[in-house]
Amino acid sequence: MNRKLFLWSITGALGGLLFGLDTAVISGAELAIQKLWNLSDVLHGFAIAAALYGTVIGAMFGGIPADRWGRKKTLLWIGVSFFVSALGSACAQDVYTFMFFRFLGGLAIGASSVAAPLYISEIAPAQYRGRMVILFQFNIVLGILLAYLSNYLLQGLGDNSWRWMLAVVGAPSLLFAILIPMLPESPRWLMVQRGDEAGARKVLQMSDPTGVEAALQSIRASESKTNVLGKTSLFSGNFNRPIILAFLFAFFNQVAGINAIIYYAPRIFELTGLGKSAALLSSVGIGLANLAATMCSIFLIDKVGRRTLMLIGSVGLIITLALVALAFKSDDHSMTPTYIFIYIAFFAFSQGAVIWVFISEIFPNQVRAAGQSLGSATHWVFAALITNLFPICLSTFGPVNVFWFFTAMMVLQLGYVIRMMPETKGVSLEDLEQRILH
Repeated sequence: MNRKLFLWSITGALGGLLFGLDTAVISGAELAIQKLWNLSDVLHGFAIAAALYGTVIGAMFGGIPADRWGRKKTLLWIGVSFFVSALGSACAQDVYTFMFFRFLGGLAIGASSVAAPLYISEIAPAQYRGRMVILFQFNIVLGILLAYLSNYLLQGLGDNSWRWMLAVVGAPSLLFAILIPMLPESPRWLMVQRGDEAGARKVLQMSDPTGVEAALQSIRASESKTNVLGKTSLFSGNFNRPIILAFLFAFFNQVAGINAIIYYAPRIFELTGLGKSAALLSSVGIGLANLAATMCSIFLIDKVGRRTLMLIGSVGLIITLALVALAFKSDDHSMTPTYIFIYIAFFAFSQGAVIWVFISEIFPNQVRAAGQSLGSATHWVFAALITNLFPICLSTFGPVNVFWFFTAMMVLQLGYVIRMMPETKGVSLEDLEQRILH
């Protein structure tokens, strides 16, 4: 693999590290915030989900700057937004100021879930695209692990320890904003949005020297077809199949319950009888399981394919979620943390690894940014709803019924994978366009 390609991909994927840090760091602060400002369950849910509502907006509209100003400039402003959000939420003196800065961080998360996978998928050759885009997910889970570990280490700093937990995100955000200007622009963006074939050729010669002409020819062919059909919008009716595939994939990603567990891990572990400190330490186990399984998927996604990972993962999720529900139903909760760790591993191996790869692949060049926005926005709408409603559902219906619901949703996901999901490994983005649309 080309060294420059790897460095560009890992730098772009650092947006995932900020994504993961900002997503999970709140788990160590949420109980302190509720107590500090005496929040009701409803207001507390909104405070914790504020970032996710920002994420929905960022994902919905993240494709616009990515198309208009480029993937690179969009990533730069994402880094700046993460930095401001981290410092602002850490210094907040009331819940509404806190929610504003968390919302800003959410905008950055949403936009990063569009721009970063988009950028990586467009610079990577087909044979490496899966593992390159997975670097974004790898950085997400690394960020989640670092957030849990940081929360555990900072918990002893007194009443304001939660502020330090949130401020941690500032340092990597600043580093990300410094590194992004060193990247080249996406060759497909240069050619499709700017008509700059010379610029696209220059980038491709560095990222994939042996495949330059083939890549340029594929992009030209795709553009010729676009010129014949005329410029068309995502919802013109020509792209219904990739829209349905992306929507359902993103929907199932969240009704697996992943964000409920990531955001409320210490609270869930306390329900099993663990003390506060032990619950925070157990949350680090979630991060480790997440990271290890994601590393496995990096080596397998371009060999066995996206669909195979999803088949294995769907079965594993059904079994582990059912075991968690049964464990909460019994008087013995000793195995519940273990079941949750295994659940996390199956999720990371399948859904977590595949989602950003699959959604970034299935849309044609002319609507890829808009399609990525659609998939990301769907993902984050349901993430926000589940995160907001989880504390209410937990107290109203109990953990048994909540985890049975997640189990049922994974049964439906298995049907989606078997009946609808195409394999995308090893195929150029332009060839995928032909396969999915025809």
